[in-house]
Amino acid sequence: MAANDYLLCIDIGANSIKAAEFSYSAEGEMLLERFAFAEYGGPEGAFADIIDNGATEKLHDALGKIFKENAFQSRKVNVSLSGHNAYIRFVKVPSMVNDEKKIKQIIEFEAKSAIPFEMHEVVWDSQLLNVADDNGEIEAMFVIVKSEEIERVTALVESFGKQISLIEVAPTACYNAARLNGIGDDNCELILSIGDRCSSLLFVDNGRFFVRIIPIAGHAITLQISKEFGISYEEAEEMKRRHGFVALGGAYEEPDSEVAATVSKIVRNVMTRLHGEISRSINIYRSQQKVRKPEKLYLSGGSSVMGFTPRFFSEKLRIPVEYFNPFKNIAISSDIDKERLADIAHMFSEPIGLALRHLMTCPVEISLVPQSLQKYMEFKGKIPYFYASAACLLLCLLVTFFGFSKQLEIANAKKKVAQEFLQKTKNVVSKLRNAESEFNAAKLEYEDASKILNERKRWPNILNQVAAILPDDVWLTRFELSTQGAQRKGAEPARGGGRSGGSPDALFAGFGGGGGAPAAASVDYVSVYLEGHGLVVNNDFSERFTRRLSNSKFFAFNKNTDVIDTLQDGVFMDGTYNVATFKLTLKLVEPIKR
Repeated sequence: MAANDYLLCIDIGANSIKAAEFSYSAEGEMLLERFAFAEYGGPEGAFADIIDNGATEKLHDALGKIFKENAFQSRKVNVSLSGHNAYIRFVKVPSMVNDEKKIKQIIEFEAKSAIPFEMHEVVWDSQLLNVADDNGEIEAMFVIVKSEEIERVTALVESFGKQISLIEVAPTACYNAARLNGIGDDNCELILSIGDRCSSLLFVDNGRFFVRIIPIAGHAITLQISKEFGISYEEAEEMKRRHGFVALGGAYEEPDSEVAATVSKIVRNVMTRLHGEISRSINIYRSQQKVRKPEKLYLSGGSSVMGFTPRFFSEKLRIPVEYFNPFKNIAISSDIDKERLADIAHMFSEPIGLALRHLMTCPVEISLVPQSLQKYMEFKGKIPYFYASAACLLLCLLVTFFGFSKQLEIANAKKKVAQEFLQKTKNVVSKLRNAESEFNAAKLEYEDASKILNERKRWPNILNQVAAILPDDVWLTRFELSTQGAQRKGAEPARGGGRSGGSPDALFAGFGGGGGAPAAASVDYVSVYLEGHGLVVNNDFSERFTRRLSNSKFFAFNKNTDVIDTLQDGVFMDGTYNVATFKLTLKLVEPIKR
């Protein structure tokens, strides 16, 4: 089982410690796994006296011995304190339907008026015991313990690495164990727990609960023996355990040992005093509750095992008496020494009652855990949720981190693919650029070669074009290149503007762009200078020349703006003009580089 399925229950009595560890199954079954018993007694053995004297070492050593010798697995601990350390009182408050808050206020007022301490110096709790009676009153119980005692118990237990879950008093724990075993279900029955410093008398009566703490128990017997024999407390305790029993009284023969006879009489005297208190308690209870006489008495506690104790109380109370076996309805582990458990079973009603608080809702549920400790326990109880929240937060962060890392991984993968693609693209671009460079270089070489070829063919083309545009009866005497607007050196300006019948030196003068103003120097040949002669047959010489120049693809000539003026310069043999001389500059469509 998991560690959370275990609970350690410890009853800290005035002279001894009883511990029992229980396991709880998922089906709701409770199993006794381990038990332990240790004494830390002495004349100052009561827990309250240890606190007053500051002598906590004995209790600390006893707890340490128990934890060391037993492999208790549970960290959670329920603790019960002896009734000797508590103030228990029963009160009746007016019934107030559905107003539990006011009932609590009345109980708190009763508690404040009942104790000689300030409320901040004590830890207390209360509980309503039953519904309203015929008088319209509700019976309530409150339990008060000094805060110092609670804090000392808490510190002692937690010093061993344990965590206190519950603190209550032994009488209420014993009552819950009794109800588990069916005690008081049909009749009024008593439980007398005889401890070291006090005896607790419990009335279990059809759901009713009453307890009285009587300060008469084993400690009183030991003190009487010590006083009678003049010995130490430890020697008196040893004598009580060796020779102690309740003297039968009457006509019974005394034991042969004088010591035993004396001790038995002392025991009987103390038991008689205890019986007197029991009888008085019964009378008070019956007068207050208007109930029947108790039908049976159950004995428990360490001092109840002295010989003839059941017989003594049976004779005095005139009712059946037997020992209370709290394990009757408790499952016991097969690993437990049952014979040893049987010897001390009558002292374990309180651990059983503490264990039941973890299993079910009990008839009486008193909690004396201080408010500060309750808050601390609540906080510690939330710590697993804090851890769970932190774990969830961490898990969310891890998931987020994983998601981002995966996205980053995907992005890096895409980046790598993109980089590879980009590198490939760069390589292709580089190859393309190299190919483009090679292409451009080859293109330049081709163009250069083409220009060279074109230049080689250009002159023949120009000459052929010149020959094509000249009329058939015209011949050239001079052909040379010139810059735009320039005139050949040493040549006279053409006398353009004349018409047929004009000066023979000026035939075809004024053709094209000749005769213009000097142009800026240029390294390119942009025009062709022509000189020649032509026969004057009729007057359509200029018209034919113009039509042919307009269709030329080598020379720039506009028939609408450019005019060819002819100059008749020759004379026929019969005395008429028949030869014309012309000087002409034609602008090239594409200049020719030198």
